[in-house]
Amino acid sequence: MRAVENALGITIPDNARLIRNLITGIQYVQDHTIHFYHLHGLDWVDIVSALKADPAKTSALAQSISDWHNSSTVYFKGVQDKLKSFVAGGQLGLYANGYWGHPAYKLPPEANLMAVAHYLEALDWQKDVIRMHAILGSKNPHAQTYLVGGMAAALNPNNEMTINAHSIAKMQQMANTAKEFVEKVYVPDLLAIASFYKEWAGYGAGVGNFLAYGEFPKDDISNTDNLFLPRGIILGKNLGKVYPVDQAKITEYVTHSWYEYKEGNNASKNPFEGVTDYKYTGPKPPFEFLDTEKKYSWVKSPRYDNHPMEVGPLARMLVAYASGHPRVKEVVGMVLKKLAVGPEALFSTLGRTAARGIETLVVAEMLPVWIGQLAGNMKKGDLRIHDNSKWEPSSWPKEAKGYGFHEAPRGALCHWVRIKDGKVENYQCVVPSTWNASPRDAKDQRGPYEQALLGTPVAIPDQPLEILRTVHSFDPCMACAVHITDANRRELLKIKIV
Repeated sequence: MRAVENALGITIPDNARLIRNLITGIQYVQDHTIHFYHLHGLDWVDIVSALKADPAKTSALAQSISDWHNSSTVYFKGVQDKLKSFVAGGQLGLYANGYWGHPAYKLPPEANLMAVAHYLEALDWQKDVIRMHAILGSKNPHAQTYLVGGMAAALNPNNEMTINAHSIAKMQQMANTAKEFVEKVYVPDLLAIASFYKEWAGYGAGVGNFLAYGEFPKDDISNTDNLFLPRGIILGKNLGKVYPVDQAKITEYVTHSWYEYKEGNNASKNPFEGVTDYKYTGPKPPFEFLDTEKKYSWVKSPRYDNHPMEVGPLARMLVAYASGHPRVKEVVGMVLKKLAVGPEALFSTLGRTAARGIETLVVAEMLPVWIGQLAGNMKKGDLRIHDNSKWEPSSWPKEAKGYGFHEAPRGALCHWVRIKDGKVENYQCVVPSTWNASPRDAKDQRGPYEQALLGTPVAIPDQPLEILRTVHSFDPCMACAVHITDANRRELLKIKIV
């Protein structure tokens, strides 16, 4: 949406801005919490060890770090009994393939039981709070109400078929529920678990360069710089300088990727001129090895001014911290103090994991604010949700181009579009996992994943738990980073616009 709005000079109404902020914001809160408990947590938590825990000691531990209501001995005993029944029945399910008992696990049994209990709670919690997406966007995670020029979610305080006073009240309840769980469960668990793994502040540093497009506009202009989470570039781990972002400095290499440019393997292209022509030169089945001196990845190599860049929650929180964001500085300071580490610990696997929790808290606190602003607009009679003044292609210039910055939960996302004669002539996107998973470029610079894994200790090579900790700390999404094509160039999908 933002790319086309930028190309056509469209300013969206304030209500559309608020709804977009809410859709993105609740997705951050849900997505980050799910990542911590369900995608990354078991890299640190030994499920089977929880069977040895004393529920009374678990209760005492939980009550020492939070006043969350589910913290009694009886509660934790019930969770432990449920886990025992899974094990006794030979039905560990999604836990079956874990490296339980691995020497890299350090949590005592009581901390493991507490984390398992909150893992299960988070499953129920997230399905309730994400209903805000159903109200504002019709579905999760791919909201259906986005339109060029605004949103398709109608506002009317007196109409049951639209977003009304009742909808606002339900969303406020969801926002409060989301914020309470983050404050009383997620962040305390994060700090408790991190305290046993402080050596991981020395692993997983990555490339040391960070890119954040910024998110949650405070005004209605496409690609605005007036953002709740600021935009910026940090180079060489230097928090003393935040550089502005210039999309013209973004290029993509295919030197080690299974694509080709007619200009050659060492060329790079800004996405406005980008092409995605595949040329697979990798191994044939059974795929025994990759020759990493040649092409070895389906992911392109984006670079900013020829620097590899890390994107994601750590990049956003570092840019915000270095830019003087008051609340981010406050929460980062609290986390560093509780863990008794300095700011240098942020450049690590542990710092990346902590930054996600910090961001979740900061964004969760804003959800009630944005809902209140939306309610305030409705109360004073402002129900505008869409600007359709440039909806008709005949009103567009003969040629136009635009780009749209966005911060997805996993990091910096931008789309570039060129429009000619009312039709899309070229469209390219660079997504978060493309930045982070990028292979080496023409200058042989590694991408963030590759660089972050250097120096990682691995106790048992065929159980690489330590490798998973660092890779999972980025929250990879390879389905986003790579768009699959049919090797025989058959048409897989046709979209007709009427």
